[in-house]
Amino acid sequence: MNAAVLLPVWHAEGQWQLLLTRRALHLRHHPGQISFPGGRLEAGESAIIAAKREAFEEVGIQAQLITDTIALPALSTSTGFVVKPWLAVLAQAPELKLQTSEVAAAFTIPLHFALNPANRISETWQLRGHAQLLHFIPWQNKLIWGASAAILTSLSQYTSEFL
Repeated sequence: MNAAVLLPVWHAEGQWQLLLTRRALHLRHHPGQISFPGGRLEAGESAIIAAKREAFEEVGIQAQLITDTIALPALSTSTGFVVKPWLAVLAQAPELKLQTSEVAAAFTIPLHFALNPANRISETWQLRGHAQLLHFIPWQNKLIWGASAAILTSLSQYTSEFL
């Protein structure tokens, strides 16, 4: 495992909200893509510590705001990363402080929308000589795809009985 992400959720306006970010355009990996706060693990660091550290660095989520974390299945990406996602329940909406060198924007999406299979498009594409199933979740004027959509697809399989 060489990367970890945090899927921050909190209850507001009668439903669970999920925070996503848009990566800065100048970044080497995945510029401009919709993602979750997160990044590479540092030497000797656990995945949950890395995810919390990155979420604080990128969007200002304080660790004490997190009331619970749930480990989700790791995901191997087509770019060679193995990402460990963590669903993080927050006590309230965070006061965001974006690190603009890494994050261009942050936005929320209702969790039930992100997890609903009816809102997902799945297609098989040829990538690097291999067939790969890709997921796409259109939301307003944004497109969630790649690893972020794959993580949400995986999460939807575990939570469908609760939604």
